[in-house]
Amino acid sequence: MAPGRDGDQSALAMFAGELRAVRARAGMSRDELAAQVNYSGSLIGMVESMARVPSLALAQRFDDVFNTAGTFARMHLHLRAAPFPSWFRPFAQHESEATSLRTFEHSLVPGLLQTAEYARALLSTRMGVSEDEVDQLVTARLERQAILERDEPPLLWAVIDEAALRRPVGGRKVMRAQVEHLAEMAQRRNVLIQVIPLEVGAHEGVNGAFVIAEFANAPSIVYLETALTGLVVERPEDVAAVTLIYETLRSEALPRAGSLKMLEEVARTWT
Repeated sequence: MAPGRDGDQSALAMFAGELRAVRARAGMSRDELAAQVNYSGSLIGMVESMARVPSLALAQRFDDVFNTAGTFARMHLHLRAAPFPSWFRPFAQHESEATSLRTFEHSLVPGLLQTAEYARALLSTRMGVSEDEVDQLVTARLERQAILERDEPPLLWAVIDEAALRRPVGGRKVMRAQVEHLAEMAQRRNVLIQVIPLEVGAHEGVNGAFVIAEFANAPSIVYLETALTGLVVERPEDVAAVTLIYETLRSEALPRAGSLKMLEEVARTWT
């Protein structure tokens, strides 16, 4: 999934062109700029040649160095979804605007709760994806998590099957850090995590993961991901059906305190 594909070329070209122009006015070489922002000269070259989508942190560093009053950070807003597949981009925007997100995962840790190492191990399994593209995908996934750090963050209510905590993604060290991260996040005021124990056996969630996004002034929507693509579902009757499934899964899960205890216990098993 190359940067700039599916209509992002113009935004990426604008960012790259502005960077080249501002750097030229400042009389800086790529290597000199790289030293200022504490990134490699080759990365600067890739951004300027549109071979790499810059991270928000790098865009902010450009603003600091060139004293451009947030210009590059604002331009980055148009690039936030660039590393994602075209079918996920609409939901990425919905996710950033939601007041609450109710998610269920049966095999993996939800993206908004993944550590960098877990995300990298997971995304590296994709066929035909280069290491550079994996870097961009990891960065994009972590930047999505910024919504949980806002002054008024959305409520994130995650129901996770215990199987996701037991699957050795990235090895024991990565899994210990990941489950410890879940336990830490579960203690935040805007994050509620419930675990469905393996002993429950079959339940409706084994058919697939999903997210229900709710908004202050718009109807709720559902995001369903398949092996091939992702779907945003808006029909009220479909949203209601998925919401009922979610409530059923909640009834199978441990309560908040019991789930936190399980997270702490599972983390110790990954020593």
